[in-house]
Amino acid sequence: MLDERKTTILRAVVQEYVSTGQPVGSAHIARLPAISVSPATVRNEMAVLEAEGYLSQPHTSAGRVPTDKGYRVFVDGLADAGTGSPGAPSTVVQTRVGEFFGSVHGRLEDLLRHTGDMLARLTRQAAVVVGPEVEATTVRAVHVSRVTPRSATVVVVLSNHGVESETIQVSDDVTEDHIARAAAHLGGVLVGRSLGDVDDIPSVNDAHVDAVCFATMAALARHRKDKHVYVGGAASLAGAFDAVDVVRDVLTTIEQQFVVVSLVQDLLDRGLSVAIGTEHGIEPLAACSVVVAPVTAEGERIGSVGILGPTRMNYPEALDAVEVVGEQLGRRIAEGAS
Repeated sequence: MLDERKTTILRAVVQEYVSTGQPVGSAHIARLPAISVSPATVRNEMAVLEAEGYLSQPHTSAGRVPTDKGYRVFVDGLADAGTGSPGAPSTVVQTRVGEFFGSVHGRLEDLLRHTGDMLARLTRQAAVVVGPEVEATTVRAVHVSRVTPRSATVVVVLSNHGVESETIQVSDDVTEDHIARAAAHLGGVLVGRSLGDVDDIPSVNDAHVDAVCFATMAALARHRKDKHVYVGGAASLAGAFDAVDVVRDVLTTIEQQFVVVSLVQDLLDRGLSVAIGTEHGIEPLAACSVVVAPVTAEGERIGSVGILGPTRMNYPEALDAVEVVGEQLGRRIAEGAS
């Protein structure tokens, strides 16, 4: 357990290193307003912090950098103090995120993709958005409405608060009665079941009604994948690491959807919001930290958002961002089902 002085010095080293990316020397720390001890005392305390594994000295210079253990103390201190980001207070993040959700429109998967892109821009890290599981989601209602003489819109309301919509083509001789009967038949087959559980729709022995049903199922086929998973801002990781092989390993790993989903799910199941370096247990991402938050609607967890970046990330900013985005995304999805 670190005493207050060592904790203050360690916090200062983390903040300076995150800001500059350069090893931090004791003389610089001693000049900071929050440090009220002599340079010699700071030097001695930093030597102790290094010996105890909180700091490391990457080169022969006097500068030191935080280790994963040092970052953990810093992050835990944020949680204990309820501290937001000094550079991007929650109110600023809430404003930017609120403006985004006030202007974005479209189907659920478009919303999730745009949310990932926005979160990546907001934090300058790779962002992960995991949407509701299709296999655990059932259909609540099916609506089919004619838009033009040769097209109709299909809207499916899901139990996870999502709304999926598609446009289908219909022939001129399909009447409003055919469309109403098709919608009723589709509802009778789909409501209460997962889209992934339904391979086809039984015929009603009416070619026009069957044609509408067939077109609807074909249009909804792309919504039957296991999860909506979107990764935005992956290119920003290229400049975050000095070693080319580290960049390659990280980018290759986050392209694997199963790994990303399992990582985020595991952290939330363990009650964690931040995993630093090797804490998450995925070797190719050992140089990365992950910050996550759940997406909830009506008290139910329906997805998650996360940020993946180098361990030298702005943790207060990242925590603020995922919390606000997760909260507002959940609210937006819930509103979409009303």
